[in-house]
Amino acid sequence: MQEHNEHAAQPESRKYRWGMVIDLDRCTGCQACVVACHAENNIPIAGEVETYRGHATNWIHVERYFEGEYPHIKTRFIPVLCQQCDSAPCEPVCPVYATYKNPEGINAMIYNRCVGTRYCANNCPYTVRYFNWWDPVWPEPLPQQLNPDSPVRMKGVMEKCNFCSQRITRARDHAEDENRDIRDGEIKPACVQSCPTNAMYFGDLADPETEVSRRAHGGRGYKLLEELGTQPRVIYLKEEDWSGKAG
Repeated sequence: MQEHNEHAAQPESRKYRWGMVIDLDRCTGCQACVVACHAENNIPIAGEVETYRGHATNWIHVERYFEGEYPHIKTRFIPVLCQQCDSAPCEPVCPVYATYKNPEGINAMIYNRCVGTRYCANNCPYTVRYFNWWDPVWPEPLPQQLNPDSPVRMKGVMEKCNFCSQRITRARDHAEDENRDIRDGEIKPACVQSCPTNAMYFGDLADPETEVSRRAHGGRGYKLLEELGTQPRVIYLKEEDWSGKAG
């Protein structure tokens, strides 16, 4: 019987470059993405007292801004999460290398290495990193809905969006079992999956044929604080006016 070599059977792994596109013309500010992110990533609810102290944690939050002049004013919404910068200013200031760029371009966290200096939060221009001020507590029966694929962080560490890395890992393992690459649209972070208006897209920016790549290069895309040179992997699509032109 011929010996099976599982390593020889696997194709050469392609280098993915995960990114997200958010269409601001479709965002209604419903915050379904915020709720889904809390449930998927075991983010505890701060409560009224801790929120008042500025200790609320949201890996993604929806900001409001206004366009026009009174009385012709429009309210716009923009979901803000970790921008997964290629030149992330949070990484070089960490004294214990708890945050780093993984091979697929995601700005990852090693929670049990973090000592909570908060240098990374101070150096992040997007204010999307959060310090865990207390040991997480969920009143009954909420502990029953915790996601076993996502770690529960202890107090004293920094937290942030990781593009639902547990879903990426699951899809990668499934693709490797079937001896293929990850298909476009196979991975949907919780925020993307829950968006009722399909305003969010996730995929491989290295592949020009993916939907996220086509939308990112469709002419409406821009990046937050792009002038800082952080090179974010989250691309926002400008709103369109009634004539169909990007606003």
